[in-house]
Amino acid sequence: MGPTASGKTDLALELVRRFPCDVISVDSAMVYRGMDIGTAKPGPEVLRAAPHRLIDVCDPSEPYSAARFRRDALREVELIRDAGRLPLLVGGTMLYFRALERGLSPLPSADAGVRRELEREARELGWQTLHARLARVDPQAARRIHPNDPQRIQRALEVYRLTGMPMSAWFARLPAADRLPYRLVKLVLAPSDRDVLAARIADRFQAMLEQGFLDEVKTLWERPDLGPDQPSMRSVGYRQAWAYLDGRLTRDEMVERSIIATRQYAKRQLTWLRSEPQAERFDALSPRLLNNVLKWLDGISCLHQTDL
Repeated sequence: MGPTASGKTDLALELVRRFPCDVISVDSAMVYRGMDIGTAKPGPEVLRAAPHRLIDVCDPSEPYSAARFRRDALREVELIRDAGRLPLLVGGTMLYFRALERGLSPLPSADAGVRRELEREARELGWQTLHARLARVDPQAARRIHPNDPQRIQRALEVYRLTGMPMSAWFARLPAADRLPYRLVKLVLAPSDRDVLAARIADRFQAMLEQGFLDEVKTLWERPDLGPDQPSMRSVGYRQAWAYLDGRLTRDEMVERSIIATRQYAKRQLTWLRSEPQAERFDALSPRLLNNVLKWLDGISCLHQTDL
C-alpha cells in the first residue's frame, strides 16, 4: 500500500521476480478500460513480467464499487491460492483494502433520485457546503472525507438521507463473519520527504501529457454515454481534463489543478495509512528500499503457503 507515485508497482515487480506471487490490483481507476495513461496503468512490458488481475475489468460507463471489488478480489485470491501461489495485492485505493479485510456493512443501494438532488444542491451551493452539512450529521465521516471529494461526500449524504443513520454508524455494524479469513502481511510505502513526493507527482503528470493523456481523455469525452458526473470520469486528472475539453479551464489551469488534486489525494492516502493497523512501514525514497523489504520478509513467515 502507498500513496500515488510512491513506487508500488516497481516494488511489486521486484517481489514477483523473487517469490511465487501473482498481482491483484487494488485501484479504483485501473479497473476501467481505456483509462491507461491517466491511471499510470502498468505498461505491456510490466504486465508481461507481472500480469495484474483486476485491471481493465469494466467499461468507464459502468459503476464499480468497493463491494464489487471485494467479490472480484476474493475470487482471484482463491484462484491464486489454488494454484499454489501467493496473492500480492498492490494499489492505493484504501477503501478497497479496508473492504477486503473487514467486509462491508449492508449499506443501501444507490438511489438515482437522491443523487440527482444532491448534485443539484452541489451546483447551487458547492461541494464545500455539502461537506459542512455532512460534518453536522456525520462528523466522523466528514473527518475522513476531504471537502474536495464529491463522490464520497455524495455517498455519505445519500446514505444518511435514505436511512436517517450516519454512514459511520453503518460501518460500525460490520459483521465479524465477513472479515477476511486469511492472514495479511501489510507493507506500506510512505515517502519520508513530502516535497520529493510532490515533485514526483508533478513530473509524472507532465510525462502523462507527453504520452498523450489529453488524447486519451478526448476519446472518452467524445462518447455520448459518458459524462463528467460518472464515477470513472471523477478520477483525479480525468475530471480536470474533461473541464479543459469542455472549455471551462485553460490548459495551464488544467495542469495546475490536476497536480494539486493529485497531491491532495496523496495526502488523504497518507492520512489513511497512518491509521492502518499491523502494517510495516518503509521509506519509499530509501535507496535500500528493496533490501529493507526483503530483509523484513525474511524474518517472518509470510511466504508459507498457509499465509496471504
